[in-house]
This record gives sequence, C-alpha cells and structure tokens, in this order.
Amino acid sequence: MSMFCFQCQETAGGRGCTIRGVCGKAETTAKLQDLLIYTLKGVSDIVVKGKFDVPSLNGVNYELVNSLFMTITNANFNDEALVKQIVKMLEIRDGLKRSVSDVDLHDAAVFTVDGMESMLEKASAVGVLSTSDEDIRSLKEMITYGLKGMAAYTEHAANIGETDNGIFAFMYRALATLLEENVSADELVKLTLETGEYGVKAMALLDKANTGRFGNPEITPVNIGVRNNPAILISGHDLTDLEQLLEQTRGTGVDVYTHSEMLPAHYYPFFKKYDNLAGNYGNAWWKQVDEFVSFKGPVLFTTNCIVPPRSEEVKNRIFTTGAAGFPGCRHISAGKDGKKDFSEIINLAKTLPSPEQIETGTVTGGFAHNQVMALADKVVGAIKAGKIRKFFVMAGCDGRMRSREYYTEFAKKLPSDTVILTAGCAKYRYNKLNLGDIDGIPRVLDAGQCNDSYSLAVIALKLKEAFGLEDVNDLPLAFNIAWYEQKAVIVLLSLLYLGFKNIHLGPTLPGFLSPNVAKVLVEKFGIAGITSVEDDLDLFLGN
Repeated sequence: MSMFCFQCQETAGGRGCTIRGVCGKAETTAKLQDLLIYTLKGVSDIVVKGKFDVPSLNGVNYELVNSLFMTITNANFNDEALVKQIVKMLEIRDGLKRSVSDVDLHDAAVFTVDGMESMLEKASAVGVLSTSDEDIRSLKEMITYGLKGMAAYTEHAANIGETDNGIFAFMYRALATLLEENVSADELVKLTLETGEYGVKAMALLDKANTGRFGNPEITPVNIGVRNNPAILISGHDLTDLEQLLEQTRGTGVDVYTHSEMLPAHYYPFFKKYDNLAGNYGNAWWKQVDEFVSFKGPVLFTTNCIVPPRSEEVKNRIFTTGAAGFPGCRHISAGKDGKKDFSEIINLAKTLPSPEQIETGTVTGGFAHNQVMALADKVVGAIKAGKIRKFFVMAGCDGRMRSREYYTEFAKKLPSDTVILTAGCAKYRYNKLNLGDIDGIPRVLDAGQCNDSYSLAVIALKLKEAFGLEDVNDLPLAFNIAWYEQKAVIVLLSLLYLGFKNIHLGPTLPGFLSPNVAKVLVEKFGIAGITSVEDDLDLFLGN
C-alpha cells in the first residue's frame, strides 16, 4: 500500500495525498509517522489494560506527546529521527509490557519489526486506510488529529513546568479506544466531544504556563523593519526556546527576530527586557521559501511549520529543535539539565550578513483575554451604544492556496462597525491592513498564537456573562475560521465542546470528514463552509 495522508487542509484534491505530500512529505516519512502513531496506540493499550498509575509514568508521558507532535503537518520530515523515536517508543512499550500479565493485548502492543524495510511493511498494514468503514475511519482520524494538536499544547506547557496528569490519562484512553474494531460511531462521536473537553483543558494549562512564566500579554506595537546587525530568525511556537536563545545571544551583537507564530512573544512583558529581540521578520509560514533567502542569517525551528527549502544555501542555515526535524539540517537537543546550547547558531550568525529589509513600520497585538477584559467596560459600552455591531472570530491558520485571499477580502469588506478577533497565523491575511479603530478599540484584535484561540473563547464567555445571556451563541459574534493542520482541529473540537455553534470553516472542509460525519457536524453544530465574500457577509450580517 502506498502512502495515504489527509490530515491537512491542502491534501491533494481535498481527498488525500498518495504519492507525496503537498507539504513535501515523502512516502517513507508518511509511513513512519503512521507506524509511530500505531506504536503509541500499543503503549496506550498496555497502560490502560495494565491500569498503570499515569503520574508515575512521568517521562513516558512526555515521550507520548512529543511523538504525537512529531507527526503534525510540517513538523518533522526526518526519517532518521522518526525511526529513532519509533525504536524508543517500542523499548518503552516493551518495558511496560513486562509489568503486565494475564491481559489480552492488541497487536499494536506486541508486534515486532527489524530494520527500515520491516517498519515500512508494517506501516503499510496499519495506516489510515486499514480501517475499512468510511465513517468509523473519519471519526477515528478526527480524534487522532485532535490528540496531535492537544499534544503540541501539552508539550509546550510541560516545557514551562506545567502538567496535568488527567490530560495524559485521557490521551492514553483515547488512543487505546481507537484500536477497538467494534467501537460504534456513537461512541466515537462522544469521544470526539470529550477530546474537545480535554483540548480546552490543554489550552487552559498552556495559558496558565505562559502567563505564569512570562506575564499577561499587553497591547504592544512590534517592529517589522530590521536593524544593521547579524541576526537569528526563530520560528515555531515554543517560548522556552526563545527565552534560552535570547539569554545566549545577549551581549553578542547578534539580534533575534521572531517569525510567523512567534510574533506574539513580543506581547509578553517578560521578553521586553531583551534589547536583542529586534522585531518580527516576514509573514505566515508558507512565505518562508522567499523570506528566508532575504533574511540571510540562521533560522531556528522550534516546532512546525517547516517548508522544504529550495536551495542548499538556505538549508545549511536551518536548525531544528524539539519535535521539529528536516533531513540535512542540524538538530539541537536538550542536555540532561533540559537546557539547549545554541552557540553553533550564534557563531554562524556572526559570519553572515544582516537581514535584508522587506517591510517597515509596526504591527500591534496583545489582545489576549486578560487585556481585553481590562477594556471590558469600553467594549460593552461600544456594543450597547451600537458602535460595535458584531465581532468576527477569524482565527486559525494561513496556507498557500489562492482561495485564502478570500480572508483578506472578507476583512477589507467588513463594515466599519465590526471588529475582528484573531489568533494564529491566519492573522497575516489582514493584520497589516489599515482598518482603523472604534473609539480607540482597534478593529483587529490579535490574541496571539493558535493556542490563544482559547483566549477568544474566554473573552466570548465573559461577554456572555456581562450581557446576562443564557447562551453564548446569542452574542453578536460570528466565526469565520481558516484551518490548515491538527492544532486547528483541536481548537475546533474545543469550541464545539464549549457550545459554540454555526462555525464557518474554510477554505475547504476537511478531507477526513466522510459525508455522514460531515452531515452530523452540520445538523448538530451548524458547521458550514465558506462561499463568496459577498454572500457570506450577507449571511453573517443578516442583510
């Protein structure tokens, strides 16, 4: 069986990649990721049936979420790293198995492999299409992708020192359930919503970790120009990596610029003490193939989203760490003390030219829930006075498809009495437009990274209380969300769990939704796609 992957929005033909991923993922990489997921299900089967005490597993819990994170779209393209992680998880699995007796374990908990050829052969038998029933497959994959997104947020929180054993226990239970051949569609629908429940807990945990360590985000203008110093560009999502890089570059004459989803780091008070944090360079992840050329200096990927570089020159300047990986790029691992040595990146930066300027000016953000609630009286007053007619949640991911120009045009054509709430890299479609403000409230309120979609939900729930409403869906609030990868899936499931309905998702609905599962989402939650800017504006505004 050749590869089959349909976990991202850009999957070939909206159905699935079967030869090579649109993301650039090779067939062997896709299969190794499938086998890693199968191995994690086997570990989970042992943990659940063996009734292991999850808190006592500790390091195993971290390896579980790191393994899931490695399979997220655009995170790790390195077959060698994936093989190494599969071997590690098989050793962990077999170690746990020795403590279990008189238990009927699934094949995922007992299979053996010997070398790459054996791994690929096994992977061909346990991939996505190994589940024959289309609806069961659809639900199982949606849960799997939700778990991948949940794992990313859980790992970031753990890197700061915040963990929740209840989240780990759920992940083991969910992965073990996905092995059951006789599980019903109704049981999987219930598990899907429970995945959303734990997605909320994971994002709340990360919010607690980030704000506890770095302070509550503040309204902050961020420089998008450049200075005349050698520099390092840091991409991805992990703020602990940024902290370590800033500490190690202090006083070296090397600047640090954020890229894409790292932009919101500037909003945290903690990072404002670093005069070597020079600004944000570039736009959403997919533009890196050109912007890394003009940046000139080294690039550090702390997580996804990597796009295979076009030239060896650029590839030789790319470093990865954490769950990220790319063949031929140097990987920085943490030492036994958990710290990372970025001296190789810093030394390379000193030998390279300073960045080429591609933009000037500033972009403003920092409107997470604490900051917006500080403005609550002003916001509520503007709504009651009729100055703000409606909020539009336009969070999520950006991507390469030309159809995503819809979101820029939608933002441009929104009436001047509407406000955009955003988080994630979808904001790059409109955060540099001059859309003005309403009584000093900017018309684009950027809460931060994709995980900060949690902040937008918190804001909505608190506004519901402020207006004394019974149902959050009675707020003057509409959802027009762009999605790309699996962190967007857990955000969607979390919103559904919280009771938000009539969410519009685009630019296309997920390829992993079977017609019957899509019908359930439409009928039960009001999920819909997008059409034209004009028609959707009429629908949202009741024209």
